[in-house]
Amino acid sequence: MDRQATKPPQHTVAITLTVNGMPVERMVEARMHLIDFLRESLGLTGSHVGCEHGVCGACTVRVEGQIVRGCLVLAAQADGANVETIEGVSASGEIADLQDAFVRRNALQCGYCTPGMLMCAAELLDRKPTTDRVAIREFISGNYCRCTGYEAIVDAIVETAIHRSATEGKL
Repeated sequence: MDRQATKPPQHTVAITLTVNGMPVERMVEARMHLIDFLRESLGLTGSHVGCEHGVCGACTVRVEGQIVRGCLVLAAQADGANVETIEGVSASGEIADLQDAFVRRNALQCGYCTPGMLMCAAELLDRKPTTDRVAIREFISGNYCRCTGYEAIVDAIVETAIHRSATEGKL
C-alpha cells in the first residue's frame, strides 16, 4: 500500500499579519511553525532553524515586540500580529550600532547564531541598557554559539550599551 495514499489531507488556515512593516496574507498548514513560514513562504532566511526545540535561539524573531523562538510558535498563532525578523531590524537601522560592534569585536565567526544573538541582544538593550557582564551573559544564555566562546559577544553588547548611554547623555 502506498503510504502517500493513506496520508490525511493537511488542514490549512488563512493568516493575516504584518512582517517587517508589510501586510501579509497567506494560507498556511495549521501546524507550520512561524520560522518555517518566514523562511519558506516569505523568503526571509536571515533567521535560522537550529534545534527545532526552542533551545538554541537561532530562530529568534520578535512577535508584538517580544522575542520568541520561531520554532515554538505556529504561523497560525501569529495571525493578526506584528512580526519582525533580523531583516526588518537590520533594514530599519535599529541595530546598526550593535551590528557594527559585533564586527569590531569579532563577535561572529560562522554567523549561524548571529541573527538570533543580535535579536536577543537588541531586546536586552531595549529592556535594560546594561554593562553588567553577568546580566548580559544570563540574558543571552538561551542563544547557543559554538564558535566565539561568548566573550566577544558580551564585549560587543557592553560596547553598544556604553555608546548608547553616552549618546543619550546618560553617563
